[in-house]
Amino acid sequence: MTASTSRSHKAIDLRKNVKKKKPRFRRHESWRYKRLKDSWRKPRGLDNKMKQEKKGWPKSVKIGYGGPRIARNLHPSGYKEVLVHNPDEAASVNPETQAIRIAHTIGIRKRIMITSMAREKKIHVLNPLVREFEEEKIEEEIPEELVPDAEEIETEKKKTRKKSRRQKKSKGSES
Repeated sequence: MTASTSRSHKAIDLRKNVKKKKPRFRRHESWRYKRLKDSWRKPRGLDNKMKQEKKGWPKSVKIGYGGPRIARNLHPSGYKEVLVHNPDEAASVNPETQAIRIAHTIGIRKRIMITSMAREKKIHVLNPLVREFEEEKIEEEIPEELVPDAEEIETEKKKTRKKSRRQKKSKGSES
């Protein structure tokens, strides 16, 4: 373990400890009305007790409650996140301190190129392409006997359609 990784893990532990002591910031009177969600909104209004910081009311968000500076922009894994759009951007990443997150707009072909480059350079990928490998494993595990043919699916659909039409006819003649 290098000095930079141990330093980042210490920073993450510090962030966890600081977060434990922070109050739970809740929206004004969200506990009173079901229509108001718990998510934080700034209290507004002249007579708002939360805005006036009255005793007994929940705390408001302030700059002093921020996390430690050394832990900012760190992923829980201890790496700094770098957003990557192409393989050239991935090449300039420091594998000891930085990890890449592939942008969500990137297609599968480029994703495969970026992940293969990351494996070669031993760069940590925060959102790796897993679907492709999972699909291959799933296809290998399922025996061919259990996989239904397209013809079987069509015949089942036709049977259900015929039943529903017959039921409609019988309902119409009863009334």
